[in-house]
Amino acid sequence: MSKILHIDASVRAAINPNPNHNSISKNIATRLINSWKKQLPIDEYIYRDVGMNPLPFITQEWIAAVFTPETSRTPAQHDVLSISDQLIAEVSNSDILVISSPMYNYGMPAQLKAWFDQIIRINKTFDFDLARGDFPLQPLLSGKILIIITSSGEFGFEEDGIRNNMSHLLPHIRTLSKYLGVEKIYEITSEYQEFGDHRHISSLENAYHKAENVVSEIAHSFM
Repeated sequence: MSKILHIDASVRAAINPNPNHNSISKNIATRLINSWKKQLPIDEYIYRDVGMNPLPFITQEWIAAVFTPETSRTPAQHDVLSISDQLIAEVSNSDILVISSPMYNYGMPAQLKAWFDQIIRINKTFDFDLARGDFPLQPLLSGKILIIITSSGEFGFEEDGIRNNMSHLLPHIRTLSKYLGVEKIYEITSEYQEFGDHRHISSLENAYHKAENVVSEIAHSFM
């Protein structure tokens, strides 16, 4: 059984009149989903392109509604949280989360951050108890697999890379994934886009192959 929630965060379309403008992260994610369809059944598939269809940012009114007891919320407060409720339900009901995102200014796109902000919510995806000491937040969801697909114009963001301290994309997603109930993470990366040389071609090909291999590994674990 697999219920997949797929989030694309690139502001670019997968296919554009100028192929140089095609979203790399979206196309790798498409390869992964197509491979999944060949290797494993999909019971439910939910797709959100938050890059091209941005979600609203949280506001002061949103925060006030969150911290108002549910039975005391006004109709307006219920309305302002309706999108958040829907997004949380999508995460809760999914077994597999696929997040594809380019690196923008060394971090995640604002559109992806808006998605996380709508979901990571007290008494919905985490609870809070000062009796836990210095770590009062506790996730309420569990048991999910996360596949992260990223693309970047530069390279060397891995632990021993020349830019290992400059990437705030993957570390941020890894940190926040705790509150999505993620217990296993697979990472697929494509680099060197701005260089446009053989290294980029090789990195992209490796990402496509890894997308297929990740699905094969997950399929094997389901046997």
